[in-house]
Amino acid sequence: MSLDCAAHHMSFPVADLERSRAFYEGVLGLVEIERPDIFGVDGAWFRAGPGEVHLIVAPADADLGSPPPVCDPRARHAAFAVADYEETVAHLEAAGLEVFRTNAEMGQCWVQDPDGHVIEFIVPTPR
Repeated sequence: MSLDCAAHHMSFPVADLERSRAFYEGVLGLVEIERPDIFGVDGAWFRAGPGEVHLIVAPADADLGSPPPVCDPRARHAAFAVADYEETVAHLEAAGLEVFRTNAEMGQCWVQDPDGHVIEFIVPTPR
């Protein structure tokens, strides 16, 4: 037996919701969607293609793990599909982000969000 499952959302703990909103909405261009008041904590949800990105304000005393100190593609990360590698790299660099890149042929690059979470951008290729 196998489960019929598909990715629905990714979630990131954040320290400063407005700073993270500026990144996910302002830099990445995601659209904020309605978020129910759950768990009694602040946050924001965004549409990301068929999935969602959930930002959750982390309580100061909660140990939710730590992102890597530098952008490392081997770290836990979320990946967003993009259509154009060079355009994506140029957009991220214009936003002042340090981009860890491969090349247009491989079509992968990574940045860190304001809380240090590693975010990958990839031009999908048929498998």
